[in-house]
Amino acid sequence: MITWKSRWIGLAMVALAAHAWAQEPGVAIKQDDIKAEPFKDAKTVGAMKKGETVTILTKQGGWLEIKAAGGSGWVRLLSVRKGAGGGSAASEIAGVAGVATGRAGTGQVVATTGVRGLGEEDLKSAKFNEEELKKAEAAAIAADEAKQFAAQGDLTARQVGWLPLPKTNAERAR
Repeated sequence: MITWKSRWIGLAMVALAAHAWAQEPGVAIKQDDIKAEPFKDAKTVGAMKKGETVTILTKQGGWLEIKAAGGSGWVRLLSVRKGAGGGSAASEIAGVAGVATGRAGTGQVVATTGVRGLGEEDLKSAKFNEEELKKAEAAAIAADEAKQFAAQGDLTARQVGWLPLPKTNAERAR
């Protein structure tokens, strides 16, 4: 069961992640449409040209809100590289990987879900937002409703065991 505390922490993390992206420079690594909302089928309000300098305002899922010469709005996250322009193809790939994973500069590209880049100071400076909490609570459904929905879709619960622990280097060497 999700408690109000876990909801608040989740909302605070999302708000902090969005704040961490505020007013950051970027470069378009490919041409893309600028959308009114962070959805593929949203209205196109402008265009971003390859190589164009943009200002990254916020991040939401796989979308970045930007300001560019061609307009302001939302573009796909993988269309923009964080930082100033003028890099090589390899640095463009590294920049995109850094944006996508939150691990810019580590050289370790990983697949991930969740929020990255929040430090102790970010969490300490988080502020409660009752309006956002109410929005999250409004999206919640009861367990019985979820079970009914699953039953309508012929979904069944299934136990999945834990994966085995990875072998240590010593075990692999044997």
